[in-house]
Amino acid sequence: MGDKVKLGLKRDEVMLVPYTDEWEKEFQRVKKEIQENVNLDETRIEHIGSTSIVNMDAKPILDIVVGLDDITNFDNTIIIGLQKVGFLRLKVERPNEIVFAKFVDDTYEEKTHYIHLVDFGNELWNNLIFFRDYLNSNESAREEYKNLKADFIRNKQGGIKEYTDNKEKFVNEIYGKRKNV
Repeated sequence: MGDKVKLGLKRDEVMLVPYTDEWEKEFQRVKKEIQENVNLDETRIEHIGSTSIVNMDAKPILDIVVGLDDITNFDNTIIIGLQKVGFLRLKVERPNEIVFAKFVDDTYEEKTHYIHLVDFGNELWNNLIFFRDYLNSNESAREEYKNLKADFIRNKQGGIKEYTDNKEKFVNEIYGKRKNV
């Protein structure tokens, strides 16, 4: 990875950094690596989360969603392929999602990327893509989200769980808009 883009957060660390278009370049690089090692169509690998939203301050971790036909029953070569490009499956249990992370080094202290394996085209996939696209096309929603995150950091209201909980109402409101489109 180039010196220009610094990714990585330790467990339970919450920090925001200013947007950089290097995040999109890094996503394209990793997407290519994933495609070379996992037999997936490029339409099933998408950049999501705050690093995919232009001018959004974000935690310096790149989020990628990968859509499979069925995450309860998929070929082990996917896990092997993701391991080849440095992604390890986490023990995190989430409904309809399997999470992988890439780390800075083998101390496994600092994560730089997440892959969220979900069912392609299901509600979670559609919500994640809609959230990114909606915030990229709606400046007032983008500013509101940016301010919500900045307020949390300014007030030092806790770790990653509290940070995520703090954003949940806003995120769900945006997901709700998808149903009205």
